[in-house]
Amino acid sequence: MSLTPAPFYADLSEGPEGSRAFWMEAPDLLRLRIAHFPSRGTRGTVLLFPGRTEYVEKYGRTAAALAEAGYHTLAIDWRGQGLADRMLEDPRTGHVGLFEDYQHDVAAMKAIVKVLDLPRPLHLIAHSMGGCIGLRAVMNGLPVASAVFTGPMWGIRIANPVRPAAWAISRVSKSVGLGHVYAPGTGADSYVASADFEDNLLTRDPDMWDYMRRQVLAHPELQLGGPSLHWLHEALAETRSLARRPSPQLPCICFCGSNERIVDVDRIRTRMTNWPGGRLDMVPAGEHEVMMEVPSTRERIVSEMVALFDSAGEAQALTA
Repeated sequence: MSLTPAPFYADLSEGPEGSRAFWMEAPDLLRLRIAHFPSRGTRGTVLLFPGRTEYVEKYGRTAAALAEAGYHTLAIDWRGQGLADRMLEDPRTGHVGLFEDYQHDVAAMKAIVKVLDLPRPLHLIAHSMGGCIGLRAVMNGLPVASAVFTGPMWGIRIANPVRPAAWAISRVSKSVGLGHVYAPGTGADSYVASADFEDNLLTRDPDMWDYMRRQVLAHPELQLGGPSLHWLHEALAETRSLARRPSPQLPCICFCGSNERIVDVDRIRTRMTNWPGGRLDMVPAGEHEVMMEVPSTRERIVSEMVALFDSAGEAQALTA
């Protein structure tokens, strides 16, 4: 299989030298963008599953730190965001047909691992919506030796009094032809492009905030606004389905900011309490984007990720 080069904004990404992106067609024919952040080392490859609204360049700095530790990184623009194909007339709407469609995108990532002959073992880093996709993928047998989740969307933070309304409105929207409409309280504006740094929901670090903001302002085509009502219903249904399933037998760390205000922290605590070989790390004063937090937090998290990957890789080698 030959890979077609795709645009990649290396200057804004600040990833390791030689980083590049490719177009990849999912099994259902949607075009995706997948980036390879190389390393001179061969300790393994990290599959990095971004969150909703994100794009591959956002993880350049994280990939650079992993490259220094000997790990290649593969990141993806999920269908409907970044430079991947968008599915609605309004390209700023976050949308998906079925949540399980994201597993087609996972299959495309696995195919590129083979084409590029990237070093094994594989490990997973999955953030926010990527944490939901990643948990399903692991339950489906994704061949990774270990997993790290950050602020995973295993539930959406919705006030209990309005949760029934969120279910009802999102469920009915499709039948009345309104599934494409933005979920209440959201619109076309990109959060990072339009919000102020003060009391933002993502990070306490002004440098990382500026890093993300520079990317989406320089290339507005990377921006994504709020989710569609249909996406909301699919996400609610998928997180409920996952909550009913047991955790897999897999070495795992889940990092969650103590000031998390986007995803459901109770769901995270419940999942990690019942994860064999899993550990929950509540990041003091952390917001949703713990990999984009202040330098001391970022450095600690990367160090613990690498330690997990190293130990899991060594354990897998002993049993091979």
